[in-house]
Amino acid sequence: MSEVPGVGRVLSGGMHYFRVHPDQWPDRLAKLRAMGLDTVETYVPWNLHEPRPGAFRFEGLADLEGFLRAAATAGLRAIVRPGPYICAEWDNGGLPSWLPGPLRCHDPAFLEPVDRYFDALVPRLARHQVTRGGNVIMVQVENEYGSYGDDRDYLRHLTDGLRRRGVEVPLFTSDGATDWMLTGGTLPGVWATVNFGSRAAEQFAVLARHRPEDPPFCMEYWNGWFDHHGERHTTRDPQDAAAGLEEILRHGASVNLYMACGGTNFGFTAGANADGDGADGAYQPTVTSYDYDAPIAEDGRLTPKYRAYREVLARHTTLPPAPSDHHPDPLPPGPVALPERLPLDDCLDALTTGAVRSATPRTLEELGESTGLVLYRTRVPGPREEDTELRVKGLRDWARVTVDGRHLAVLERDGRTSVPLRVPEAGAELTLLVEAMGRINYGPPLGERKGIVDGVLHGRQYLFGWEQHALPLSDLTALPWERAGEGGGDVEGPAFHRGTLTVERPADTYLALPGWGKGCVWVNGFPLGRYWNRGPQRTLYVPAPVLRPGENEWVVLELERAPERPVGELRAEPDLGPTA
Repeated sequence: MSEVPGVGRVLSGGMHYFRVHPDQWPDRLAKLRAMGLDTVETYVPWNLHEPRPGAFRFEGLADLEGFLRAAATAGLRAIVRPGPYICAEWDNGGLPSWLPGPLRCHDPAFLEPVDRYFDALVPRLARHQVTRGGNVIMVQVENEYGSYGDDRDYLRHLTDGLRRRGVEVPLFTSDGATDWMLTGGTLPGVWATVNFGSRAAEQFAVLARHRPEDPPFCMEYWNGWFDHHGERHTTRDPQDAAAGLEEILRHGASVNLYMACGGTNFGFTAGANADGDGADGAYQPTVTSYDYDAPIAEDGRLTPKYRAYREVLARHTTLPPAPSDHHPDPLPPGPVALPERLPLDDCLDALTTGAVRSATPRTLEELGESTGLVLYRTRVPGPREEDTELRVKGLRDWARVTVDGRHLAVLERDGRTSVPLRVPEAGAELTLLVEAMGRINYGPPLGERKGIVDGVLHGRQYLFGWEQHALPLSDLTALPWERAGEGGGDVEGPAFHRGTLTVERPADTYLALPGWGKGCVWVNGFPLGRYWNRGPQRTLYVPAPVLRPGENEWVVLELERAPERPVGELRAEPDLGPTA
């Protein structure tokens, strides 16, 4: 049987504290323990904890220590994976957008901010180790590094840095079970583990060929998967997943279920992928839900996979008492009217620190922000009577184009990136509202910039003289709702829509926006995340703790066109879209 030195065999499940409302941590952790697991695993996203250089946060969704204490109360040990890179389908793989290049290598420009981050993070983690009376039994070095690089000096720097800052428990790496991943991502003297979703005996045989002395451990048993916009919702048959878990345990290995508990990419935290074996293909943005078809669903429900896993685990460990199948009733289904409409153009002063003028378009990062929108404006001289193509080079990621206030086109990365433009004799004001969607979180494209990266051309001519507003959308409290008008009717253009709903007793609910296009939602100021009628996700999960008894504020930023009746719908069940 595979055992972690000093702690024995590990039966772990992944749950990300930053994807579950803190008030719901105890419920989810108790269910994880009741499944028969003895350990919880979590990543630590650097960009959540240090959103700006030197500005650290460890409260709310970022309260790692609170999560570790809650896990201990639930009777769970903990595996912590502090990166600095985490992948996790999280924006930029957890790396802050303000980092200079190169990334993930032994370069001072990268190592200096890593060391500053570890100085703030690792002591908080170290005091929760089992060697100090806590519950942390293992800490990871980097993450799936063999999928990216082969810089052992870098891995050694991280390893030495963790030890120097007080990590005493076993360190480990995790990689895919291939020759090139294991030769690039492992380090002598650091325990190597592997990640996979099937064929355990084959995967462990590859690991044993490279690291015969290391006990077999599947650090990520992929029992589900994540979803991209425009694709189908991914699920895995519970019995197939249970059979894969049984194979791992019969091998005598330790295991971590990835994921054991689903969650949510709140706000603008969802990442993206680039298609193709070389991660150089089409852009694939990840949806808001991180349900992952996990045994414990995004909203905490126990799924058939949970029960199937419990049956498997019963053959390999002593189970705690079975949990109740009861799930609290959601809010009653019904409409959420959003009668107030505040055009985006009417509140730029409340959302930005002011216009930035430059010869060429600046990226979102150059404007000092990491999320949200950038509004670009310039004036095109006329007359230009021919329908010459207006082309955006390096669009990241979606843009609404208007000319003299009139809608012209929607452009997209890896889609339509140009549109014919004719300019009158007096010239024309050209506006591009660009949405930054998730940064790629896996492979060589890490560290991409957002906004307009390579300029705008009309024909062969670059357009210069830009005014731009960065709109991070991190705080909506200053929105001037006194300027709002009445919503409804056939009104086009980006605008905030607001309404209130009285709740007698807060409970989970699921917000659908039929007839809406693309945008973001906030409830009582809490950012639920993005929606897009491209699917597959059709409802956004609203956790009960973001609601309060009495009146609740709902705000929707629609980037295209709201329906004639601007109304959302509360539904009794989640709808993550059609399955493959």
